[in-house]
Amino acid sequence: MEPIIFHIDVNSAFLSWTSIELLKNGETIDLRTIPSVIGHDDKNHRGVVLAKSIPAKAYHIKTGEPMTSAFRKCPNLVVRNPDHKMYQEYSKKLMDYLYELTPDLEQLSIDECFLDFTGISHLYPSYMEGAKTIQKGIYDQLGFTVNIGISNNKLLAKMASDFEKPYKIHTLFPSEVEKKMWPLPVSDLYMAGRASVETLKNLEIFTIGDLAQADPKILELHLKSHGRTLWKYANGIASSTVNSHPLELKGIGNSTTVPKDITTFEEAKPVLRSLAETVSQRLRKADQLAGNICVEIKYSTFTTASHQIQLKIPTNTNDNIYQIACHLFLKLWDKTPVRLLGIRSNKLISMDEPVQLSLFDMELKKDKKQENLDHALDHIRGKFGHDSIIRGSLFHK
Repeated sequence: MEPIIFHIDVNSAFLSWTSIELLKNGETIDLRTIPSVIGHDDKNHRGVVLAKSIPAKAYHIKTGEPMTSAFRKCPNLVVRNPDHKMYQEYSKKLMDYLYELTPDLEQLSIDECFLDFTGISHLYPSYMEGAKTIQKGIYDQLGFTVNIGISNNKLLAKMASDFEKPYKIHTLFPSEVEKKMWPLPVSDLYMAGRASVETLKNLEIFTIGDLAQADPKILELHLKSHGRTLWKYANGIASSTVNSHPLELKGIGNSTTVPKDITTFEEAKPVLRSLAETVSQRLRKADQLAGNICVEIKYSTFTTASHQIQLKIPTNTNDNIYQIACHLFLKLWDKTPVRLLGIRSNKLISMDEPVQLSLFDMELKKDKKQENLDHALDHIRGKFGHDSIIRGSLFHK
């Protein structure tokens, strides 16, 4: 039996979830029905758009663009601040609801997941009726809409869910690829980033169909292994395995889009501190030490850069990761205003694994006092919530 994979994607998740909460608290206008966006804003409109309504999309407002640009396109745009804690709660409600239907679930991000429908297909008249039932159940119980893409593999299911929105169900089976996917611009293909798309255009590859019929050896020559991956995706070739159990950890990271562009190191420090605390806490929760730390930057020009360092002594303490991140940021930053910052840890090893230390290597020596402090913070946050204890340096931020 061919597998049937669903890709379930919340429509304008941050905006939908914010709107639901506002309506619960007495708001009379549904943000989803007017030109509106989610994003940090101030009187100078220095923030960025994190999510947009369908009416805002009609003004060609895009996720990630500066608020100043969005207001030029739509002067009457309504802006609401994000609430990431609330978004996590809604995400959990969605996943809990779907887990009650089947354990064959792979969460892809806060607002999307793959569901292997194969094992529960006998409970429904057809996969289409199953999708309609799941879609309606989410709306009736949780109050927001989702798109569902259906196929035999994860890639095509995800591509299908990105077709017309909102509250739609689409199929994209291998037999439909040529008709439904090949006419699309190559930029619509999953994993085709801006730089790759520019390279493909220089090769006179403008649609997914052009890419599918290109010589994969030529693509590899210009895009290395990623070129062949894109060629496979353009031909609908991808995995159909829904990984319901997390794979072995290869890295732990966190990133954030800042409320306004960072222009000084002093502005970057509290963001790096907050990210370092999150990453180090996740490492300790997974009983892992990081052997490599990487800092990622996205500039206001939307270009990205990263810099990493191999550690002589693996670590998972707040202070060590923060100090390394600051060092990497200063080496990497070219003074262009920063829109997004991220810290990622790689080359993880178990905390129980012995680490050989040099008597002369004092770069990141183990500090028992700092380790005890970190574990105490973890215990308090685990019992009373992440925001129950905050560093004084971060409180006003």
